Amino acid sequence: MTRVLLVKTSSMGDIVHALPVVADIHAARPGAEIHWLIEESYSALPAMHPGVARVIKVAFRRWRRNLTSRETWREIAAYRHELRAPHDYVIDAQGLTKSALLALPARGLRCGYAWGSGRDDFASLFYQRRIEVSLGIHAVDRNRQLVAESLGFSIPATLDFGIRAPDLAHFPAFRSDLRRPYAMLLHATSRAEKLWPEERWAALGRELRSREIFALLPWGNAEERSRSERLAGTIPDARVPPAVSLEALAALLGGAHAVIGVDTGLTHLGAAFGRPTIGLYCATEPGLNGVYGSPTAVNLGGMGTPPTVAKVLDTLARMAPL
Repeated sequence: MTRVLLVKTSSMGDIVHALPVVADIHAARPGAEIHWLIEESYSALPAMHPGVARVIKVAFRRWRRNLTSRETWREIAAYRHELRAPHDYVIDAQGLTKSALLALPARGLRCGYAWGSGRDDFASLFYQRRIEVSLGIHAVDRNRQLVAESLGFSIPATLDFGIRAPDLAHFPAFRSDLRRPYAMLLHATSRAEKLWPEERWAALGRELRSREIFALLPWGNAEERSRSERLAGTIPDARVPPAVSLEALAALLGGAHAVIGVDTGLTHLGAAFGRPTIGLYCATEPGLNGVYGSPTAVNLGGMGTPPTVAKVLDTLARMAPL
């Protein structure tokens, strides 16, 4: 039996882009046991994949803030002990010096991007098998090539993210207030230049409501919540959910009629669930990191060319008619 440790610790979009390698490994090595090393805040994602046998959580950010705590050092010791279970391969798909160091206690053939193939060339110094991968291909394809060449198999013709959204029935708090069909409008992203203008979100939400599709406006911090509430004030029957877990957000994505979002991890997750998904690009090109791998996922816009409301509605009408 082949035992593989995958190292992909963050961020959400990067983790989603790595999910297809799990199905690839199982197709090439039936019976393989796959473990996944990941930041604790994202650990629900690989846990949704039936092909991942164990999720190993690292809390680097929290530990760094609490280095004087005995509990922190107990957790670090337990983490190192768990990581030392023998593996045949340790594949650092994160490709950073930090991720290489986090995986250092693991035993197994260390594989990763060769010098000039990743975001952090110094990480390659920690690997025993270095894989040359073009920087000019999509992140999903980069992950698949890295893993296939590390283990010595050909990339399968089919692409499968392999995860299934949790059932909304497990989250009864949404039942009384959730109106269907609904669209997840994901307006929040990490960089201001990636935002789609608020007036376009408002216009889109009103047009969707006129077509009997209700807007759901999730948020992750106080600034995003304020934006959600402003938009809900201009969109009839729009809903702003409370702060919820990643599992609950995944359930909402899985039950959506459509997912429309800027360049953010939840948009990629909606595409991975196979929901009709439109990625909105305003300040970057989607070729290397856009929504990908699903027949119901489309990227609109690009560097300095944010898509119009009309283009989004026309695309949605073709992808997810009522």
